[in-house]
Amino acid sequence: MRQKTYRDTLHACYWGYITQAIINNLAPLLFVIFQARFAISLTLIGQLILLNFGVQLLTDLFAIKFVDKAGYRFAVVLAQACSALGLILLAALPNLLPSPYAGLMLAVVIYAFGGGLIEVLISPIVNALPGDAKASAMSLLHSFYCWGQVAVVLVSTLALHFTGDGMWPLLPLLWALIPLYNLFLFLRVPLAPMVSAEEKTPLRRLFTSRIFVIAMLLMLCAGASELAMSQWSSLFAEKGLGVPKVMGDLLGPCLFAILMGLGRVFYGIWGHKLRLRRVLMCSALLCVACYLVTVFSPWPVLSLLSCALCGLSVSLMWPGMLSLTAERYPAGGTAMFGVLALMGDLGCALGPWLAGLISDTAQAAPRLKALGQTLGVAGEQLGLKCGLFAAAIFPLLMLGGLALMRVKRRT
Repeated sequence: MRQKTYRDTLHACYWGYITQAIINNLAPLLFVIFQARFAISLTLIGQLILLNFGVQLLTDLFAIKFVDKAGYRFAVVLAQACSALGLILLAALPNLLPSPYAGLMLAVVIYAFGGGLIEVLISPIVNALPGDAKASAMSLLHSFYCWGQVAVVLVSTLALHFTGDGMWPLLPLLWALIPLYNLFLFLRVPLAPMVSAEEKTPLRRLFTSRIFVIAMLLMLCAGASELAMSQWSSLFAEKGLGVPKVMGDLLGPCLFAILMGLGRVFYGIWGHKLRLRRVLMCSALLCVACYLVTVFSPWPVLSLLSCALCGLSVSLMWPGMLSLTAERYPAGGTAMFGVLALMGDLGCALGPWLAGLISDTAQAAPRLKALGQTLGVAGEQLGLKCGLFAAAIFPLLMLGGLALMRVKRRT
Protein backbone atom coordinates (compact mmCIF):
# COMPACT_ATOMS: atom_id res chain seq x y z
CA MET A 1 0.00 0.00 0.00
CA ARG A 2 1.34 3.46 -0.95
CA GLN A 3 2.67 5.48 1.95
CA LYS A 4 0.59 8.58 2.63
CA THR A 5 2.18 12.00 2.08
CA TYR A 6 1.37 15.59 3.01
CA ARG A 7 -0.56 15.82 -0.27
CA ASP A 8 -2.92 13.17 1.13
CA THR A 9 -3.17 15.22 4.33
CA LEU A 10 -4.19 18.24 2.27
CA HIS A 11 -6.81 16.16 0.43
CA ALA A 12 -8.21 14.91 3.75
CA CYS A 13 -8.48 18.54 4.89
CA TYR A 14 -10.36 19.35 1.68
CA TRP A 15 -12.82 16.54 2.48
CA GLY A 16 -13.06 17.96 6.00
CA TYR A 17 -14.31 21.28 4.69
CA ILE A 18 -16.74 19.51 2.37
CA THR A 19 -18.08 17.79 5.51
CA GLN A 20 -18.40 21.21 7.15
CA ALA A 21 -20.41 22.39 4.13
CA ILE A 22 -22.77 19.42 4.45
CA ILE A 23 -23.33 20.15 8.13
CA ASN A 24 -24.10 23.83 7.60
CA ASN A 25 -26.11 23.70 4.38
CA LEU A 26 -28.12 20.48 4.21
CA ALA A 27 -30.69 21.30 6.89
CA PRO A 28 -31.57 24.77 5.45
CA LEU A 29 -32.61 23.07 2.19
CA LEU A 30 -35.07 21.03 4.25
CA PHE A 31 -36.52 23.98 6.19
CA VAL A 32 -39.63 24.19 4.00
CA ILE A 33 -40.21 20.44 4.52
CA PHE A 34 -39.69 20.75 8.28
CA GLN A 35 -42.07 23.71 8.39
CA ALA A 36 -44.80 21.82 6.51
CA ARG A 37 -44.43 18.32 8.00
CA PHE A 38 -43.61 19.19 11.60
CA ALA A 39 -45.39 22.60 11.94
CA ILE A 40 -42.19 24.44 12.88
CA SER A 41 -42.28 28.25 12.89
CA LEU A 42 -39.63 30.51 11.38
CA THR A 43 -38.47 31.39 14.89
CA LEU A 44 -37.92 27.72 15.76
CA ILE A 45 -36.14 27.16 12.45
CA GLY A 46 -33.95 30.15 13.24
CA GLN A 47 -33.25 28.55 16.62
CA LEU A 48 -32.02 25.39 14.85
CA ILE A 49 -29.47 27.55 13.02
CA LEU A 50 -28.59 29.24 16.31
CA LEU A 51 -28.21 25.83 17.99
CA ASN A 52 -25.95 24.55 15.23
CA PHE A 53 -23.53 27.44 15.40
CA GLY A 54 -23.97 27.88 19.15
CA VAL A 55 -22.75 24.32 19.71
CA GLN A 56 -19.94 24.90 17.23
CA LEU A 57 -19.04 28.01 19.18
CA LEU A 58 -18.89 26.13 22.50
CA THR A 59 -16.89 23.38 20.79
CA ASP A 60 -14.40 25.98 19.58
CA LEU A 61 -13.99 27.13 23.18
CA PHE A 62 -13.66 23.56 24.43
CA ALA A 63 -11.18 22.63 21.69
CA ILE A 64 -8.70 25.38 22.63
CA LYS A 65 -7.51 23.22 25.54
CA PHE A 66 -8.78 19.79 24.46
CA VAL A 67 -6.90 19.51 21.16
CA ASP A 68 -3.43 20.06 22.61
CA LYS A 69 -4.06 17.43 25.28
CA ALA A 70 -5.86 14.81 23.16
CA GLY A 71 -3.75 15.29 20.05
CA TYR A 72 -4.72 16.47 16.58
CA ARG A 73 -5.26 13.00 15.11
CA PHE A 74 -7.68 11.84 17.81
CA ALA A 75 -9.58 15.12 17.67
CA VAL A 76 -9.92 15.24 13.88
CA VAL A 77 -11.08 11.59 13.73
CA LEU A 78 -13.63 12.34 16.47
CA ALA A 79 -14.85 15.31 14.42
CA GLN A 80 -15.57 13.10 11.41
CA ALA A 81 -17.30 10.46 13.56
CA CYS A 82 -19.64 12.97 15.21
CA SER A 83 -20.43 14.60 11.87
CA ALA A 84 -21.46 11.26 10.37
CA LEU A 85 -23.48 10.22 13.43
CA GLY A 86 -25.34 13.54 13.56
CA LEU A 87 -26.36 13.31 9.91
CA ILE A 88 -27.62 9.75 10.41
CA LEU A 89 -29.67 10.87 13.42
CA LEU A 90 -31.06 13.82 11.44
CA ALA A 91 -32.68 11.28 9.13
CA ALA A 92 -33.95 9.01 11.89
CA LEU A 93 -34.87 10.91 15.05
CA PRO A 94 -37.63 13.29 13.81
CA ASN A 95 -39.73 10.27 12.82
CA LEU A 96 -38.83 8.21 15.90
CA LEU A 97 -39.21 10.61 18.82
CA PRO A 98 -42.57 11.94 20.07
CA SER A 99 -41.33 15.47 19.39
CA PRO A 100 -39.85 15.82 15.88
CA TYR A 101 -38.30 19.14 16.86
CA ALA A 102 -36.48 17.51 19.79
CA GLY A 103 -35.11 14.91 17.38
CA LEU A 104 -33.86 17.65 15.06
CA MET A 105 -32.23 19.45 17.98
CA LEU A 106 -30.39 16.32 19.20
CA ALA A 107 -29.07 15.55 15.72
CA VAL A 108 -27.96 19.15 15.27
CA VAL A 109 -26.06 19.12 18.59
CA ILE A 110 -24.09 16.00 17.62
CA TYR A 111 -23.09 17.03 14.12
CA ALA A 112 -22.45 20.61 15.24
CA PHE A 113 -19.90 19.28 17.75
CA GLY A 114 -18.12 17.58 14.87
CA GLY A 115 -18.35 20.73 12.77
CA GLY A 116 -16.89 22.84 15.56
CA LEU A 117 -13.88 20.55 15.86
CA ILE A 118 -13.39 20.64 12.08
CA GLU A 119 -13.36 24.44 12.14
CA VAL A 120 -10.68 24.57 14.82
CA LEU A 121 -8.51 21.74 13.48
CA ILE A 122 -8.36 21.92 9.70
CA SER A 123 -6.96 25.44 9.27
CA PRO A 124 -3.96 24.97 11.62
CA ILE A 125 -3.26 21.53 10.11
CA VAL A 126 -2.98 23.13 6.65
CA ASN A 127 -1.12 26.16 8.01
CA ALA A 128 1.51 23.80 9.46
CA LEU A 129 2.16 22.02 6.14
CA PRO A 130 5.43 22.94 4.35
CA GLY A 131 5.12 25.93 1.99
CA ASP A 132 5.39 29.73 1.91
CA ALA A 133 2.11 30.88 0.33
CA LYS A 134 0.03 30.41 3.48
CA ALA A 135 -2.75 32.87 2.54
CA SER A 136 -3.20 31.26 -0.88
CA ALA A 137 -3.25 27.77 0.63
CA MET A 138 -5.85 28.89 3.19
CA SER A 139 -8.04 30.43 0.49
CA LEU A 140 -7.88 27.27 -1.65
CA LEU A 141 -8.69 25.16 1.42
CA HIS A 142 -11.79 27.20 2.19
CA SER A 143 -12.88 27.03 -1.45
CA PHE A 144 -13.68 23.36 -0.85
CA TYR A 145 -16.33 24.44 1.63
CA CYS A 146 -17.93 26.24 -1.30
CA TRP A 147 -17.68 23.28 -3.66
CA GLY A 148 -19.19 21.13 -0.94
CA GLN A 149 -22.03 23.64 -0.58
CA VAL A 150 -22.60 23.58 -4.35
CA ALA A 151 -22.75 19.79 -4.33
CA VAL A 152 -25.13 19.72 -1.35
CA VAL A 153 -27.50 22.27 -2.88
CA LEU A 154 -27.41 20.84 -6.40
CA VAL A 155 -27.67 17.14 -5.56
CA SER A 156 -30.17 17.59 -2.72
CA THR A 157 -32.43 19.98 -4.64
CA LEU A 158 -32.56 17.75 -7.72
CA ALA A 159 -33.06 14.63 -5.59
CA LEU A 160 -36.02 16.20 -3.77
CA HIS A 161 -37.45 17.42 -7.08
CA PHE A 162 -37.40 13.98 -8.70
CA THR A 163 -38.14 11.75 -5.68
CA GLY A 164 -40.51 13.99 -3.71
CA ASP A 165 -40.36 15.48 -0.22
CA GLY A 166 -41.24 12.15 1.38
CA MET A 167 -37.78 10.79 0.56
CA TRP A 168 -35.92 13.54 2.39
CA PRO A 169 -34.46 11.22 5.13
CA LEU A 170 -32.32 9.51 2.48
CA LEU A 171 -30.34 12.70 1.91
CA PRO A 172 -28.64 12.92 5.35
CA LEU A 173 -27.86 9.19 5.17
CA LEU A 174 -26.13 9.53 1.81
CA TRP A 175 -24.19 12.64 2.78
CA ALA A 176 -23.00 10.89 5.97
CA LEU A 177 -20.83 8.64 3.77
CA ILE A 178 -18.34 11.48 3.21
CA PRO A 179 -17.31 12.02 6.87
CA LEU A 180 -17.25 8.23 7.32
CA TYR A 181 -14.76 7.96 4.44
CA ASN A 182 -12.70 10.86 5.76
CA LEU A 183 -12.57 9.31 9.22
CA PHE A 184 -10.49 6.41 7.86
CA LEU A 185 -8.40 8.78 5.75
CA PHE A 186 -7.38 10.87 8.77
CA LEU A 187 -6.35 7.71 10.61
CA ARG A 188 -3.53 7.20 8.09
CA VAL A 189 -2.31 10.56 6.75
CA PRO A 190 0.80 12.26 8.24
CA LEU A 191 0.33 15.44 10.28
CA ALA A 192 3.01 18.15 10.23
CA PRO A 193 4.51 19.33 13.56
CA MET A 194 2.56 22.17 15.15
CA VAL A 195 3.88 25.21 17.01
CA SER A 196 5.31 23.98 20.31
CA ALA A 197 3.84 25.11 23.61
CA GLU A 198 7.01 27.08 24.42
CA GLU A 199 6.85 29.02 21.14
CA LYS A 200 3.14 29.85 21.16
CA THR A 201 1.93 33.39 21.78
CA PRO A 202 -0.12 33.25 25.02
CA LEU A 203 -3.82 34.07 24.73
CA ARG A 204 -3.42 36.71 27.43
CA ARG A 205 -0.99 38.59 25.19
CA LEU A 206 -3.31 38.24 22.20
CA PHE A 207 -6.29 39.61 24.13
CA THR A 208 -4.30 42.71 25.13
CA SER A 209 -3.61 43.51 21.46
CA ARG A 210 -6.16 45.92 20.01
CA ILE A 211 -5.53 44.58 16.51
CA PHE A 212 -6.40 41.04 17.65
CA VAL A 213 -9.56 42.25 19.40
CA ILE A 214 -10.64 43.98 16.18
CA ALA A 215 -9.80 40.81 14.23
CA MET A 216 -12.08 38.84 16.57
CA LEU A 217 -14.98 41.21 15.93
CA LEU A 218 -14.34 41.09 12.18
CA MET A 219 -14.48 37.28 12.28
CA LEU A 220 -17.92 37.60 13.89
CA CYS A 221 -19.05 39.94 11.10
CA ALA A 222 -17.58 37.63 8.46
CA GLY A 223 -19.55 34.63 9.74
CA ALA A 224 -22.77 36.62 10.08
CA SER A 225 -22.46 38.24 6.63
CA GLU A 226 -21.99 34.87 4.93
CA LEU A 227 -24.49 32.72 6.81
CA ALA A 228 -27.38 35.17 7.11
CA MET A 229 -27.68 35.17 3.33
CA SER A 230 -26.78 31.55 2.58
CA GLN A 231 -28.96 30.03 5.32
CA TRP A 232 -32.11 31.99 4.44
CA SER A 233 -31.70 32.32 0.67
CA SER A 234 -33.56 29.08 -0.16
CA LEU A 235 -36.59 29.96 1.96
CA PHE A 236 -36.42 33.62 0.88
CA ALA A 237 -36.46 32.65 -2.80
CA GLU A 238 -39.50 30.39 -2.39
CA LYS A 239 -41.54 32.36 0.15
CA GLY A 240 -40.21 35.89 -0.25
CA LEU A 241 -39.84 36.03 -4.04
CA GLY A 242 -42.41 33.44 -5.11
CA VAL A 243 -39.82 31.59 -7.19
CA PRO A 244 -40.17 27.79 -7.74
CA LYS A 245 -37.94 25.86 -5.31
CA VAL A 246 -35.67 24.29 -7.93
CA MET A 247 -35.04 27.60 -9.70
CA GLY A 248 -34.67 29.44 -6.40
CA ASP A 249 -32.13 26.97 -4.99
CA LEU A 250 -30.08 26.87 -8.19
CA LEU A 251 -30.00 30.65 -8.75
CA GLY A 252 -29.81 31.46 -5.04
CA PRO A 253 -27.75 29.29 -2.65
CA CYS A 254 -26.16 27.18 -5.41
CA LEU A 255 -24.86 30.11 -7.46
CA PHE A 256 -23.96 31.83 -4.16
CA ALA A 257 -21.65 28.92 -3.33
CA ILE A 258 -20.17 28.76 -6.84
CA LEU A 259 -19.21 32.43 -6.80
CA MET A 260 -17.87 32.11 -3.26
CA GLY A 261 -15.72 29.19 -4.36
CA LEU A 262 -14.47 31.00 -7.47
CA GLY A 263 -13.52 34.02 -5.38
CA ARG A 264 -11.44 31.82 -3.07
CA VAL A 265 -9.80 29.96 -5.94
CA PHE A 266 -8.96 33.27 -7.65
CA TYR A 267 -7.29 34.56 -4.50
CA GLY A 268 -5.57 31.21 -3.97
CA ILE A 269 -3.92 31.54 -7.40
CA TRP A 270 -3.33 35.29 -7.72
CA GLY A 271 -3.74 36.53 -4.17
CA HIS A 272 -0.02 37.05 -3.58
CA LYS A 273 -0.26 40.01 -6.00
CA LEU A 274 -3.01 41.76 -4.01
CA ARG A 275 -3.18 43.58 -0.69
CA LEU A 276 -5.47 41.46 1.43
CA ARG A 277 -6.88 44.23 3.63
CA ARG A 278 -7.95 46.32 0.64
CA VAL A 279 -9.54 43.30 -0.98
CA LEU A 280 -11.49 42.64 2.22
CA MET A 281 -12.73 46.24 2.36
CA CYS A 282 -13.96 46.03 -1.24
CA SER A 283 -15.63 42.71 -0.38
CA ALA A 284 -17.48 44.23 2.58
CA LEU A 285 -18.69 47.17 0.48
CA LEU A 286 -19.94 44.83 -2.25
CA CYS A 287 -21.65 42.68 0.38
CA VAL A 288 -23.64 45.65 1.74
CA ALA A 289 -24.76 46.47 -1.80
CA CYS A 290 -25.81 42.87 -2.44
CA TYR A 291 -27.97 42.76 0.69
CA LEU A 292 -29.70 46.00 -0.23
CA VAL A 293 -30.39 44.98 -3.84
CA THR A 294 -31.67 41.56 -2.72
CA VAL A 295 -34.15 43.22 -0.36
CA PHE A 296 -35.29 46.24 -2.38
CA SER A 297 -35.18 45.07 -6.00
CA PRO A 298 -38.70 44.87 -7.50
CA TRP A 299 -37.57 42.09 -9.85
CA PRO A 300 -37.23 38.58 -8.33
CA VAL A 301 -34.52 37.52 -10.81
CA LEU A 302 -32.37 40.52 -9.90
CA SER A 303 -32.87 39.75 -6.20
CA LEU A 304 -31.76 36.17 -6.78
CA LEU A 305 -28.70 37.24 -8.77
CA SER A 306 -27.79 39.76 -6.09
CA CYS A 307 -28.15 37.01 -3.50
CA ALA A 308 -25.75 34.88 -5.57
CA LEU A 309 -23.28 37.75 -6.04
CA CYS A 310 -23.20 38.04 -2.26
CA GLY A 311 -21.31 34.72 -2.35
CA LEU A 312 -18.45 36.43 -4.21
CA SER A 313 -18.49 39.34 -1.78
CA VAL A 314 -18.10 37.11 1.30
CA SER A 315 -15.68 34.64 -0.31
CA LEU A 316 -12.52 36.05 1.27
CA MET A 317 -13.94 37.31 4.55
CA TRP A 318 -13.41 34.17 6.66
CA PRO A 319 -10.14 32.79 5.18
CA GLY A 320 -8.86 36.33 4.65
CA MET A 321 -9.25 37.24 8.31
CA LEU A 322 -7.59 33.97 9.36
CA SER A 323 -4.63 34.69 7.06
CA LEU A 324 -4.41 38.35 8.06
CA THR A 325 -4.33 37.44 11.75
CA ALA A 326 -1.96 34.49 11.33
CA GLU A 327 0.43 36.75 9.42
CA ARG A 328 0.37 39.24 12.27
CA TYR A 329 0.68 36.53 14.97
CA PRO A 330 2.56 33.59 13.36
CA ALA A 331 3.02 31.81 16.71
CA GLY A 332 -0.64 32.03 17.71
CA GLY A 333 -1.12 28.27 17.41
CA THR A 334 -4.27 26.28 18.10
CA ALA A 335 -5.57 28.71 20.69
CA MET A 336 -5.52 31.64 18.25
CA PHE A 337 -7.29 29.68 15.51
CA GLY A 338 -9.75 28.40 18.11
CA VAL A 339 -10.64 31.90 19.30
CA LEU A 340 -11.05 33.16 15.73
CA ALA A 341 -13.21 30.15 14.84
CA LEU A 342 -15.26 30.78 17.99
CA MET A 343 -15.95 34.37 16.97
CA GLY A 344 -16.72 33.31 13.40
CA ASP A 345 -19.18 30.70 14.60
CA LEU A 346 -20.73 33.26 16.94
CA GLY A 347 -21.38 35.37 13.86
CA CYS A 348 -22.71 32.33 12.00
CA ALA A 349 -25.20 31.83 14.83
CA LEU A 350 -26.19 35.46 15.36
CA GLY A 351 -26.62 36.46 11.71
CA PRO A 352 -29.25 33.87 10.64
CA TRP A 353 -30.93 33.95 14.07
CA LEU A 354 -31.30 37.75 13.92
CA ALA A 355 -32.73 37.51 10.41
CA GLY A 356 -35.26 34.87 11.50
CA LEU A 357 -36.26 36.74 14.65
CA ILE A 358 -36.84 40.02 12.83
CA SER A 359 -38.70 38.18 10.05
CA ASP A 360 -41.19 36.72 12.53
CA THR A 361 -41.46 40.00 14.44
CA ALA A 362 -42.09 41.97 11.26
CA GLN A 363 -44.81 39.55 10.15
CA ALA A 364 -46.64 40.05 13.45
CA ALA A 365 -46.30 43.85 13.55
CA PRO A 366 -49.69 45.49 12.71
CA ARG A 367 -48.14 48.55 11.05
CA LEU A 368 -45.91 46.44 8.82
CA LYS A 369 -48.89 44.25 7.94
CA ALA A 370 -50.81 47.36 6.89
CA LEU A 371 -47.79 48.58 4.91
CA GLY A 372 -47.54 45.20 3.19
CA GLN A 373 -51.23 45.30 2.25
CA THR A 374 -50.78 48.82 0.84
CA LEU A 375 -47.80 47.71 -1.24
CA GLY A 376 -49.42 44.43 -2.22
CA VAL A 377 -46.72 42.41 -0.45
CA ALA A 378 -47.59 39.33 1.59
CA GLY A 379 -46.72 39.40 5.29
CA GLU A 380 -44.25 36.51 5.09
CA GLN A 381 -42.51 38.08 2.11
CA LEU A 382 -42.22 41.44 3.84
CA GLY A 383 -40.98 39.78 7.02
CA LEU A 384 -38.19 37.93 5.23
CA LYS A 385 -37.11 41.13 3.49
CA CYS A 386 -36.95 42.91 6.86
CA GLY A 387 -34.84 40.09 8.29
CA LEU A 388 -32.27 40.23 5.51
CA PHE A 389 -32.22 44.03 5.62
CA ALA A 390 -31.33 43.88 9.32
CA ALA A 391 -28.49 41.42 8.58
CA ALA A 392 -26.84 44.00 6.29
CA ILE A 393 -25.49 45.62 9.46
CA PHE A 394 -22.75 42.95 9.66
CA PRO A 395 -20.87 43.68 6.41
CA LEU A 396 -21.30 47.39 7.17
CA LEU A 397 -19.63 46.89 10.56
CA MET A 398 -16.89 44.84 8.89
CA LEU A 399 -16.15 47.68 6.51
CA GLY A 400 -15.74 50.07 9.41
CA GLY A 401 -13.70 47.57 11.42
CA LEU A 402 -11.25 46.99 8.58
CA ALA A 403 -10.72 50.75 8.24
CA LEU A 404 -10.14 50.99 12.00
CA MET A 405 -7.77 48.02 11.90
CA ARG A 406 -5.69 49.79 9.26
CA VAL A 407 -5.48 52.92 11.41
CA LYS A 408 -4.49 50.91 14.51
CA ARG A 409 -1.76 49.08 12.62
CA ARG A 410 -0.27 52.37 11.44
CA THR A 411 -0.11 53.73 14.97
